[in-house]
Amino acid sequence: MSDVTNADMQVLVVDDEPHLRDSLSQSLMLADYLTRPLASAEEALEILNTEAPFEGVVITDIRMPGMDGLSLLRAARELDDELPVIVMTGHGDVDTAVSAMQGGAWDFIEKPFDRERLLDGVRRAVAARRLALENRSLREQLDTQRNSAGPRLVGSSEVIQRLDAQVSRLAAVDADTLLYGETGAGKDRVARCLHERSLRASKPFVALNCGGMPETLIESELFGHEKGAFTGASERRIGKLEHADGGTLFLDEIESMPMSLQIKLLRVLQERSIERLGSNTPRPIDIRVIAATKRDLREAASAGDFREDLYYRLNVVTLYLPPLREHREDILQLFRHFAILASERTSLEVPPLDSRTLQALLDHDWPGNVRELRNCAERHVLLGGLEGNIGDSMAEGQPPGGSAEQRSLQAEMSLEESVSQATEGQALPTRMEAFEAALIRDALAACRGQVVMACERLGLPRKTLYDKLKKHGLSAEPYRR
Repeated sequence: MSDVTNADMQVLVVDDEPHLRDSLSQSLMLADYLTRPLASAEEALEILNTEAPFEGVVITDIRMPGMDGLSLLRAARELDDELPVIVMTGHGDVDTAVSAMQGGAWDFIEKPFDRERLLDGVRRAVAARRLALENRSLREQLDTQRNSAGPRLVGSSEVIQRLDAQVSRLAAVDADTLLYGETGAGKDRVARCLHERSLRASKPFVALNCGGMPETLIESELFGHEKGAFTGASERRIGKLEHADGGTLFLDEIESMPMSLQIKLLRVLQERSIERLGSNTPRPIDIRVIAATKRDLREAASAGDFREDLYYRLNVVTLYLPPLREHREDILQLFRHFAILASERTSLEVPPLDSRTLQALLDHDWPGNVRELRNCAERHVLLGGLEGNIGDSMAEGQPPGGSAEQRSLQAEMSLEESVSQATEGQALPTRMEAFEAALIRDALAACRGQVVMACERLGLPRKTLYDKLKKHGLSAEPYRR
């Protein structure tokens, strides 16, 4: 059995000699490749034209009646310059092999072919084709988002799809909103989605980090000032609140806002008007306020660290943003998304992910959440690979995966224990269903969404696994990305 399963990819075997075509096809089918033997290059070209983009690779003989292999290579490259074409050459036919490689062939194989050499070449070609198609799909998704009414949240998990639906619903409602989630969970992204899907999208989106500046400056940043309002105020300045008029004001880390300023913000939210520092003239403003916090503001208010009346004024609607560990099935899709963005920005290719790095991505605890994952994906593009060093982007000198004590606890907690904790108090059938679904997700993640490999890992026939995927509402596709 091949170490990479390719149920979603095809291999076209093009050769006019029946015995060689059949022998080659049989070797590939025994290695679990979906193989389509063809007697002519014309047949292959028709398939490539009608099934564009072709999800697979091409193996072709060079010398054939009618269209030869080099002509097929050129035609295939004109249709899709990322399509891997492996050419077969006769023994000692060096000039032909050189011409094929110069023409863009992925690889060449000498006849009579060595089976292991053949399978290794096909495996690498299929992996490259899958990566190219995934990257192409992600770029198309990015283009669609740029041309749509508003950006989408990336992820196929149930929690992210539910959050995305909530964002779409709230975007149409002009209500102040509170975003609650851990550092790096994507609160700024959700805030921008709320703005860009709303009727305010053509107006300013103004962001202010309340914990990112001294108390002496934040009031001026928010309200602006008149000339001469204080020492150094040499000219009038428009503040964030006024600049956001007609649009959206995003207040990040609202829990860090000084108490004295919280009173003034409350008045703004109630009256929808401001006074610049040094002025007694109120100025009406039309804004939507989105506030974000990593701390439970109800607890902060009870502790006296946050004004209770401001909390209730902000808490018209609260959206909870789950940490990455609560939707781990989105890790690879998010990683690909961020890698594509980094590739477009730097004009560098996205390096392929080896199995060790894939497993490290899935195993890492991501204490920095989506922000840490994004840094990791950008480093992957900039450095040409990660070599399994996933946790290097973590702040404050923490080792990958947290402290030694945290890593020890994680290592000791088995899948059974984690599912048991999550379903504690529920009926036995419900707990068994949850455990089965967790086992399947774990296998799909470990096998990068390759169903046949997951079947081997779980000891299930393929049909049985597909039935269980349907039963639990799961799909292998997100794990491939």
